[in-house]
Amino acid sequence: MTVDVGLFGPDSVTWKLHQEPILLLGGLRSLYLQALHPRAVAGVNQNSGYRSDPWGRLMRTSDYVGTIVYGSTAEVEQAAGRLRRLHARMIATDPRTGKTFRIDEPDLLRWVHVAEVESFLTTAIRAGVGLTADEVDRYYTEQLRAAELVGLDPATVPASAAEVDAYYAAMRPGLGLTKDSAETAVFLTVPPVPDLWSNRALRLGLTLGPARWAYFGVAGTAIGLLPPWARRLYGGLGLPTTDVTAGLSARGMRLLLATIFRTLPSEYRISPMRRTALARVNKSQREQEPA
Repeated sequence: MTVDVGLFGPDSVTWKLHQEPILLLGGLRSLYLQALHPRAVAGVNQNSGYRSDPWGRLMRTSDYVGTIVYGSTAEVEQAAGRLRRLHARMIATDPRTGKTFRIDEPDLLRWVHVAEVESFLTTAIRAGVGLTADEVDRYYTEQLRAAELVGLDPATVPASAAEVDAYYAAMRPGLGLTKDSAETAVFLTVPPVPDLWSNRALRLGLTLGPARWAYFGVAGTAIGLLPPWARRLYGGLGLPTTDVTAGLSARGMRLLLATIFRTLPSEYRISPMRRTALARVNKSQREQEPA
């Protein structure tokens, strides 16, 4: 294929997986998981403006992931370069030791990367997306390219389901619930209403009405999808029944999203970045067809 499809392309597991809207739930799960790393969450809290602009940060993160997945090579390199330069300027203080550390330390970048890609994958599978064991490992291997973009040596990043399990087992002794992680979890569970919704009645309804309770259900499902050991660190129970309930909830959400998307006009069923990438591929295929 002569067209520039960026890091992955239409035959990749990455493109297959990231067309699923349920990955938004996976992104929320990853934030709960990432917050259990004491230095990682301290680095975010001391450098990020997510408390003052949570929805803006969410959109910027979503745009970055979308660019890495669907962008052209130039777009990917530009986005990744911008992120590396941003991280290179950031430092934080470990609240437990008082020592200063860089945000772009490999150990921290690796934790964020693994928690994110594993959350995307686990959430999709638990929600009913059909992936074979080979496709699961291929997704992890494909994501080594994304890990390299943020400054990691791909050889140091888990590249299969078994390697991810081993990585989590090695990391667990250093994880825990700190003041930063508890505050972050509360913020994720009870986020503020976006400022752009300035109507007082609307804001009150979103703060106290059905939409808030619906979001509680989403947040509860994200927590329920965490590994049992992570739920226990948050003070919950690692019971198998929680896994079953969270899985059923995720499947219900995926079905609801699919139903909603079927009612939308065709131009809204596919994200703009994916639509642009597919257009590049289709244009290339037409150009290669014999006259």
